[in-house]
Amino acid sequence: MKAILFFFLFTLGITAQNRPLKEGDLIFQNLNCGPMCEAINTVTQGYNEMDFNHMGMVFKQDNEWYVIEAAGEAVRKTPVSVFLTYTDNPMYLARLKSEYQHLIPKAIDFAKSQIGVPYDNDFIYNNGKYYCSELIYDAFLQAYQKPFFQLYPMTYKEPQSNNYFPVWVQHFSSLGIEIPEGKPGCNPGGMSKDEKIDILGIIR
Repeated sequence: MKAILFFFLFTLGITAQNRPLKEGDLIFQNLNCGPMCEAINTVTQGYNEMDFNHMGMVFKQDNEWYVIEAAGEAVRKTPVSVFLTYTDNPMYLARLKSEYQHLIPKAIDFAKSQIGVPYDNDFIYNNGKYYCSELIYDAFLQAYQKPFFQLYPMTYKEPQSNNYFPVWVQHFSSLGIEIPEGKPGCNPGGMSKDEKIDILGIIR
């Protein structure tokens, strides 16, 4: 039964609006990870006002489809069939516009070379670790040789308030570091609205 479910998810998940997967495609997800994901969703906004708090990039290896992602303990490659089981919320497939497709091989090579790099629980850009959108940002930065996506000042405060979300206070306190309020960073929601990509549709 489990094998049948995985086959169904994989078969259903590899198309969006009747378009098959292509290397370099981006998948945007809204995970249910409790207060932290809720805080991210509250202060970020994605394509068509959707909530996105995780993302990865598709590539093919040995005739199998994978997603390169920064999740868990480190950057890793995950079978698409597994990636699609992370959430029951709608996931969206995006593709770089045709004039940027030539960047994809170098972006994939860079992202794959980062497999094993620790996950960036500090959420600080350029500290030798990666969170999900940060990995994609750097992959295309390396391929484009200049910023491809944009960095924005990060906020960990409740909207229209000077108070930090309690989950962020607890998180950064446990790490023994200051909350990096206002530091440059990126997020899946912001990337999903970038004019250099097209949203192809719901992947599941």
